[in-house]
Amino acid sequence: MEMVHIDHTGKKELSSTERFGEDNAKKVLAYHSSFPEYRETPMAELKNLAGYLGVESFYVKDESYRFGLNAFKVLGGSYSIGKYIAERLGKDISELPFEKLVSPEVHEELGDITFVTATDGNHGRGVAWTANRIGQKSVVFMPKGSAQERLHNIQALGSDASITDMNYDDAVRHANECAGKYGWVMVQDTAWEGYERIPGWIMEGYTTMALEAVRQMKDKRPTHVFLQAGVGAMPGALTGFFSDYFKDEKPIITIVEPDKADCIYRSAKANDGRPRFVSGDMNTIMAGLACGEPCTIAWDVLRDHADYFVSMPDYVAAKGMRILGNPLRGDDRIISGESGASTTGFAAEVMMNPALRDLRRELRLNESSRILCFSTEGDTDCNNYRNIVWDGLCPSF
Repeated sequence: MEMVHIDHTGKKELSSTERFGEDNAKKVLAYHSSFPEYRETPMAELKNLAGYLGVESFYVKDESYRFGLNAFKVLGGSYSIGKYIAERLGKDISELPFEKLVSPEVHEELGDITFVTATDGNHGRGVAWTANRIGQKSVVFMPKGSAQERLHNIQALGSDASITDMNYDDAVRHANECAGKYGWVMVQDTAWEGYERIPGWIMEGYTTMALEAVRQMKDKRPTHVFLQAGVGAMPGALTGFFSDYFKDEKPIITIVEPDKADCIYRSAKANDGRPRFVSGDMNTIMAGLACGEPCTIAWDVLRDHADYFVSMPDYVAAKGMRILGNPLRGDDRIISGESGASTTGFAAEVMMNPALRDLRRELRLNESSRILCFSTEGDTDCNNYRNIVWDGLCPSF
């Protein structure tokens, strides 16, 4: 378990968080709310876990209920596709609620579109679901080792989906090559030089769950927010939101990653402002976080506004899965997958493991702490979920 701190004190210029702030998040939420499937996902206050860990409160927002897709990723895919179509039509996204988006008039004006992406599962499922809902096509490339269940869930939405023999980052490059070759629209949740518009919209889409969260917590301001990172798009967006929303009272924001795919942590540790890459197979149970190349837009926000960056072994995420799935009496049960439970696992491990007292002190975690985590996925790979929670199987054990 390793952690590094970025001190923003005295920095003259920080990257802007305005596009991820409350005003734009309200517009994003209004778009998502126009979908018939929209429901605010639940916020669990785990009072007994908080007492056990010795903190004031412990909140977990359960994204397994999002649009019936068992993960938060559809927020970014659906919003970016809406923004793309609105731009094609010369409209603002506020003029294109779901009812108009699926109208025959809009489809006739647009013609047929194929959206393409690379994914370990959740993002691709969100893109495929959105394309299916609006009568368009999708192609999804998945990295080697992806779960068959996740593949079948995407194919069930009418997508041309397949598992490749590439790692995640190479699958992204392949999807981008196909987009250029066949005239498809690339909808990827990572950015690089020359490809930043759609990833930026995807990040904006994620702010719906942050706006819901602060409204659900009402007058309870979190002192600590823990966010998990793959390419960094989700934590970048939410770090931007919380920095804009709370201003000078911003909570301590900690980013966690698997130690086999810790590109954000390595970028922070280098402390020169530039992103670092991780290559190879990135063999971790946290499949949704097995990404080796940071999203450039996200890294800019994380570099300037997140506080701590953690590289952690798989057993910590597995612990989070068991804690949430087997709660203390009186607490809500949350079915959380390997990536979704990573932040809860880290917060609990820091509070419970005497060997990590220095990390606990550094993070200023104590009896006054109000912790907020996001369970970003449910059991999107049921077999692996049962292997970990029932049988205790974990490569890092």
